Amino acid sequence: MNRSAEIERKTNETQIRVKLDLDGSGQYDVSSGMGFFDHMLTLMSVHGLVDLTVQAEGDLQVDWHHTVEDVGLVLGEALSRSLGDRKGICRYGYAVIPMDDALAQVAVDMSNRPYLKLRLPASLPRQNDLDASLAQEFFRALAFKGGMNLHIHVPYGDNWHHIIEAVFKGVGRALRQAVGLDQRATGIPSSKGSL
Repeated sequence: MNRSAEIERKTNETQIRVKLDLDGSGQYDVSSGMGFFDHMLTLMSVHGLVDLTVQAEGDLQVDWHHTVEDVGLVLGEALSRSLGDRKGICRYGYAVIPMDDALAQVAVDMSNRPYLKLRLPASLPRQNDLDASLAQEFFRALAFKGGMNLHIHVPYGDNWHHIIEAVFKGVGRALRQAVGLDQRATGIPSSKGSL
């Protein structure tokens, strides 16, 4: 079974190419022009054990928003396409990831009913260019195009880098479980018969 996809998206603001292999080993080649974002995508690949290529060019002179959101859209589409009819997947995944002072809890349901619930500490520390609103845009785009119900909760954390790193690692781990193949399952993991 080939569970991979390659998607390209070109607009007046961005040019994005994503290649994803769900049955990889965590190999990555990520280049978006935003070092911290590249680092986070790399962590998601490594901890999710998916092979990931991201080549993104965007209007970074305007801001990071268009590129970060569009990478989420294209990665989500590649994820959904790689899953096909979602037959045999575990469907659910969960991870709790500590990163020094921060703790991230992530739950995923590959239900094909997209939703994002993101809860970060009320008082966030000073952030770099990938701030809370951009992280939310990325995960919303990923969830909606990927057909996933994605819940992210960070109950505490003092350092933004640690907070967001724990989240990306957690999303990778939870997705790894959810898209994994269940040896006992033969059909679509739903009493409805479809996702």
